[in-house]
Amino acid sequence: MDVKDFNFDLPEELIAQDPLEDRSASRLLVLDKDTGEIQHRTFRDIVSYLRKGDCLVINDTRVIPARLYGVKEGTQAKIEVLLLKRRANDVWEVLVKPGKKARPGTVIHFGDGLLTGTVTDVVEEGNRLIRFSYEGIFEEILDRLGQMPLPPYITHQLKDKNRYQTVYAKHDGSAAAPTAGLHFTRELLQEIEDKGIAIAHVTLHVGLGTFRPVKVENVLDHHMHSEFYIVDEEEAEKINRTKRNGGRVICVGTTSCRTLESATGEDGVLKAGSGWTDIFIYPGYRFKILDGLITNFHLPESTLVMLVSALAGREHVLAAYEEAIRERYRFFSFGDAMFIASHPEQEK
Repeated sequence: MDVKDFNFDLPEELIAQDPLEDRSASRLLVLDKDTGEIQHRTFRDIVSYLRKGDCLVINDTRVIPARLYGVKEGTQAKIEVLLLKRRANDVWEVLVKPGKKARPGTVIHFGDGLLTGTVTDVVEEGNRLIRFSYEGIFEEILDRLGQMPLPPYITHQLKDKNRYQTVYAKHDGSAAAPTAGLHFTRELLQEIEDKGIAIAHVTLHVGLGTFRPVKVENVLDHHMHSEFYIVDEEEAEKINRTKRNGGRVICVGTTSCRTLESATGEDGVLKAGSGWTDIFIYPGYRFKILDGLITNFHLPESTLVMLVSALAGREHVLAAYEEAIRERYRFFSFGDAMFIASHPEQEK
């Protein structure tokens, strides 16, 4: 399976640089995964595509302001640090720019010494381990000094940190937002619950590995990075009950999808628990529990386009992307959304 099979040409002006003022006002492309039929809607219309007895699964991870700017002790050289993964209490795996200035033993000061980091090791892919020292509470210092880790294709400054956060974000730990969830408002979630649709929470702390380009020619040679997930007993039962009762499990975002598919056995039963997942979903994969997906438009040749193609078929997905480009949909993190399911019909 060639990576180039998942390529498409995207005009740069369709990459959304800013979030819409009204989260639920983005556009919604509805795709029938079996026939490839397309409908054009507004995101708040999603309520009419969900049925009583369905379960909407959301990822309640919270993005941390993981980008820090500091200076190297001695030379005062500027260094950018991106927190990726907490390894121990004050030890983090990080991405450092420029890497050559961050050899083991290097000391970096942030915020006039409010936070100090010492590089202790170089690990996989050139990432560093940094041990932080500070007085007070790390999360509060990070909130003060850190910036939201927006993807590189977003060049505009984010005016409000909360716009790169879902309204239901709860558990700190992500280096990127589960962006399909950015379209939901509290009012829209209430409307969905009022219709008799269950909402289940899972947690997957999104790492940057999800967004890294696939650098091998053959898709099967790509190695996914691992991410930490949690599924509580009560939420697992909510989702399993939906399946038992004939309802559909609709995941909000590829992160919720990957969490459920990682924690579900071959018997189709979701198991509560926590752990690391490096699941890679591409065409040929048989979904164990997911029935439908709400997702944004993804980068060409990315693992996320491959996941969506596993659900709806590569031809249907690429045709839908072509249609979205013709119709001037907005792409990527702050862009518009898709709803993918079998026979997605609106209820009046």
